[in-house]
Amino acid sequence: MPDTTTARPYPPGSPLAFLLEMAADAYGPKETEQREDAETAAAHHIYAAYPHTLAQAVEAADWQASPATERGGQHFKPSAAASLDGGLWLHHTLEHDGATDVLTLIVPCTCGRYTDITLDGEEMLLELLAELAPTHGRSVHDDPTADCHSVPAAPALDGPR
Repeated sequence: MPDTTTARPYPPGSPLAFLLEMAADAYGPKETEQREDAETAAAHHIYAAYPHTLAQAVEAADWQASPATERGGQHFKPSAAASLDGGLWLHHTLEHDGATDVLTLIVPCTCGRYTDITLDGEEMLLELLAELAPTHGRSVHDDPTADCHSVPAAPALDGPR
């Protein structure tokens, strides 16, 4: 039986090869390209918009990206995340227009869950970090209801928490 996954029954310069390459390019960037673009966009944004804070602490190599995906009928754009240690994370993506950066700080809450805060510049970041300093980077959850926009923590590997 011939190998249909690697054997090409047409020459590389043929019209079919040209059209198939064109279709692959038109379909959109591959996962690897999406990841690289997301990491580059995240690094560029913090260097441009947070030169005195995040750009001093987070390196381009710290970003880990995810390609575009669909879950439960929802489409998610490529994004990148960087750990700040202590349970805090940065998450970067672009708005639907592809030109507007969205940088979110994900913070562990004292209730054991997480809250996310969309950042709006260095001044906001510094104010937020000043508020988090007394709790060593934890968002204070002082209401009996889940008012912190809580996201459940990941389950333990040995079962539910």
